Parts: sequence; C-alpha cells; structure tokens
Amino acid sequence: MNPVINFVELENRVTSATYRNLMARAKVVLVNKTSGEQVPDPVTTIASPMPGGAPRIRLPASIKPGAYYLKALNGHGEHAAQSVEFFVT
Repeated sequence: MNPVINFVELENRVTSATYRNLMARAKVVLVNKTSGEQVPDPVTTIASPMPGGAPRIRLPASIKPGAYYLKALNGHGEHAAQSVEFFVT
C-alpha cells in the first residue's frame, strides 16, 4: 500500500486535498517549502477507518504568503506521503 496525498485547491484560505491508503491516526500537516519547517497549526488527524478521503484544512491568518505543501505522517509520526507545492498569497 503506497499512501498518497493530492492537493486539489486553495480557495479563501481553505485547502482541499484527497488521500488514499492513509490509516486512522495519520496526520496531515502543512510544510513551508522554503524553510522545510512543519507549521505547528493546522494539523489534521485522519479519524476515518476508511483508507481514502478528502480533508479540508482552513489556514489561520498566521500563515504567511509563500510556497507550501501537504505532508502526511503515519500513526508513528513518520513521513508517508507528500503533495505538490502550492502558493498562499
């Protein structure tokens, strides 16, 4: 099973994504591409026992403009998948 997370869109500071093969307790985090640092908030935890879904993540005002990507972490906090980069303006 290869986990996958796909960035779909960013509209009104809400990101839409889809994922496959992520198990319950996996986390989806936002990463600043330039610095490589994981943003502490928001963090979305996958609660569904189904291995596929479509999370929507609201970006707080503290997220500065720049290039970001979504990163999925498995239940042990290890890297599972990464989306393409997208830009917050």
